[in-house]
Amino acid sequence: MQNGTKLGEIYKKRREKIALRQGYIELLVRTLAFAAILCAIFTQVFMITQAEGNAMFPSVKDGDLIIAFRLEPVYEKEDVVVYTAEGESVIGRIVAAEGDVVMIDENGALFVNGTEQSGEIMYPTYAGEELSYPYTIPEGCVFILGDYRTQSRDSRNFGAIELRDVKGKVITILRRRGI
Repeated sequence: MQNGTKLGEIYKKRREKIALRQGYIELLVRTLAFAAILCAIFTQVFMITQAEGNAMFPSVKDGDLIIAFRLEPVYEKEDVVVYTAEGESVIGRIVAAEGDVVMIDENGALFVNGTEQSGEIMYPTYAGEELSYPYTIPEGCVFILGDYRTQSRDSRNFGAIELRDVKGKVITILRRRGI
C-alpha cells in the first residue's frame, strides 16, 4: 500500500506541475492578447504625442502630452487637431473649412466669410507671403492656425491642409510639470 501512496503522490505532484505550467502559459497568452489590444487601440483609435514648441500657447504648452481621437468623422471650426505638414506632426486649431473664404488684413485681423474671428486669441494674425488673400479653402481641406499666431507655422505657410493629413482631434492635454 505504501508504493501505491508514493505513486499517487508522484502523480499528484506531476499534475500540479502541469497545471502550474498551463496556468503560466494561459497568463502569458492573456497578457500578450491584452498588449495587442492596447497596441491596436493606441495606434488605430487614439494617438499619443508630445507637443513641440509653443505654436498653440497658451492652450498647449511645449512638452504637454496630447491624446487625440483618430476616428473623428467630421472636423468642425475651433477643433484643435493634430495634422501632418511638411513631414512633421503639428498641432493647430481649425478656423475655416472647405468653401470658406479667409481674409487677413494688415492690422492682424482674421476674417472668415466676412466675419472677424476674434475669440480668445490674444495674438494678431499676420498673413504669410505664401498665400494671397482673400483665400478660398479648396474642397476636402481645412485652414488651420496656431493660437500663438506670431510664432506658429500653419496654413498661412503651408496652405490649406487636406483632411487626409489631419490625424486626429485633440481630446485631452496632459500638462507636463517638471517631467
